[in-house]
Amino acid sequence: MEKLTETLLRNRLAILFISIFLLFYGYYSLKKTPIDAIPDLSDVQVIIYSEWIGQIPQVIEDQLTYPLVTNMMGVPKVKTVRGYSFPNFSLVFVIFEDGTDLYWARSRVLEKLASIRNQLPRDAKIELGPDATGVGWVYMYVLYSEKRSLDELWALQNFYVKYALLSIPGVAEVASVGGFEKEYRILVKPEKLYQYGISLKELYTAIKRTNVETGGKYVEINEKEYLIRAVGYVKSKEEIEKTVIVERNGVPIRIEDVAKVVEVPAFRMGVADFNGMGDTVAGIVVMRFGVDAYKVIQNVKEKLEEIKKGLAEDVKIITAYDRSTLIENAIDNLKRKLIEESIVVLLIVGVFLFHVRSALVIIVFLVLSILTTFAVMNHLGITSNIMSLGGIAIAIGTMVDAAIVLVENIHRRLEEGENLWNAIIHSARDVGKPIFFALLIVTASFVPLFALEGQAGRLFKPLVATKTLSMLVASIISVIVVPVLAYYFIRGRIPGEEKNPLVKLLLKIYDPIFHISIKLRYLLLILFLLMGVATFYLYEKLGREFMPPLNEGTLMYMPTTVPSVSRQEMLRILNLQDRILKRFP
Repeated sequence: MEKLTETLLRNRLAILFISIFLLFYGYYSLKKTPIDAIPDLSDVQVIIYSEWIGQIPQVIEDQLTYPLVTNMMGVPKVKTVRGYSFPNFSLVFVIFEDGTDLYWARSRVLEKLASIRNQLPRDAKIELGPDATGVGWVYMYVLYSEKRSLDELWALQNFYVKYALLSIPGVAEVASVGGFEKEYRILVKPEKLYQYGISLKELYTAIKRTNVETGGKYVEINEKEYLIRAVGYVKSKEEIEKTVIVERNGVPIRIEDVAKVVEVPAFRMGVADFNGMGDTVAGIVVMRFGVDAYKVIQNVKEKLEEIKKGLAEDVKIITAYDRSTLIENAIDNLKRKLIEESIVVLLIVGVFLFHVRSALVIIVFLVLSILTTFAVMNHLGITSNIMSLGGIAIAIGTMVDAAIVLVENIHRRLEEGENLWNAIIHSARDVGKPIFFALLIVTASFVPLFALEGQAGRLFKPLVATKTLSMLVASIISVIVVPVLAYYFIRGRIPGEEKNPLVKLLLKIYDPIFHISIKLRYLLLILFLLMGVATFYLYEKLGREFMPPLNEGTLMYMPTTVPSVSRQEMLRILNLQDRILKRFP
């Protein structure tokens, strides 16, 4: 250790430049590290969405959901398969073992779907859900207008806003909620069909034929070529009504002669309400797996500002949910605590060492250790969240111990009359190995927590990883960088411990307490035993929660109704609840 320290001091400029590089690279990594509120606790899952229009849940369960569930159980690394059947569609959740690569899992599911496609109904449309996780819902907005109908807002959302947001890197899906698609419904009069001798097939063929556009060749006029196009898409119900089905004795029989055409909303299973204002149109932005949630949200906000310029003046985009607020509040709160903890540690160190320049060694060591930890986090793909930053916060108190012990030992040797060079080398020889291995022991003590599995593992592994990394980084920096920092910072007159007024005061208080405790040692031992029993009793009375409370000003309210509730009743309940919640400040 003595030779290592001497080599480091002789090459102190190189160590200094490396330290400066780590400071700047750590700060760069701090800015580049993905930010989120909490770790992703969801399982690795692939969602299979199947749509079979016109079928009831029982038929979909028997012919679609059940075959999918049974076949997906044979996919490698599958842990659980869950299926849910609804009118017109079904959802199958294929959950894989922890640690499975999401895109590998999706490819295995696609292979299985391709092999069993012939066993499933031909009319069913089957596709995979977005490559996202259970916590991918990061932003929600509402389209609001006092002049436009729900079908117009629905069209704006699905044919303009949605596609613009899908172009953002990191966005997996933009799901539309609320509103409806306008459709034309033809109410056939059977007696009229019988009267004119027209079959349903002829009526269907006529409707299909009237909603067609096609192209032809071209005509040349004035040395220019003009393409021929037959315009035939339906734009109003009047055009459907005037469609000719057949011709009898030179008289055309139109759809309006045998049926009634009405405009109605397309079939829908869900509704959306905003602030109790009634049925509305909304969009949910779902981020891709493994991307920076905070960055995606900022990009979504910027894109929405661009989209607003292309909308009519009466159409507004209102933010309904923004996870970046929770992220900012949670991270800022923890950063503030980190800064407060660091300041308290440094104040205490400064007061007890009674030497400002020596306290600067601790400050630089602590900042360098934290920033280097962020550099390693960035390379390992660990996000900044309340758990990973909490690991650094836990480690701060132990990290500074190494530098404090070395600096205090240097002070003692300087008081004994040694020069700075020899004091640093001899101090590193005396306490260098102990502080290095002490930090390594603390680092190793958290390693068994990496064996945690499931949600507990996904929650605590970021904390354990950052705690272990920060301690490992601190142990290396304490041996390599702190001696060089001490050489540059520890200058001038070093006051002795006996001249520190705080130390003198504490010694006066501690001395009589120590002698009294020695005299009453048996009584104190009994008191300590009773305290241990009382602590165990209090521990049994403590409440238990999986997640710590996040008092960041954000609440999620998720009402549940009976499965058979109608859409109109759902909308009424939502409207009433939103109006009540809107009253709160």
